[in-house]
Amino acid sequence: MRILCFGIAKDITGEKELDLELETPMRVDNLRVALAERYRDLDRLGYMLAVNEKYAQDDELVRSEDEVAIIPPVSGG
Repeated sequence: MRILCFGIAKDITGEKELDLELETPMRVDNLRVALAERYRDLDRLGYMLAVNEKYAQDDELVRSEDEVAIIPPVSGG
């Protein structure tokens, strides 16, 4: 699975793109746990995940061929 990192998520991971091998589909909430185990600061970020360019709910499944984006909170003026 290809994971795109934007904004501060890119700073936390040190990469703008991550690759994660999945043997079986995974729920979005389990993906969050896996990412938090690898990148502890992500857990405190309060980010959204998008799967194939659509915001994803925690109970949705992601597959190895999906593209996931980590979308951090955005503020502006």
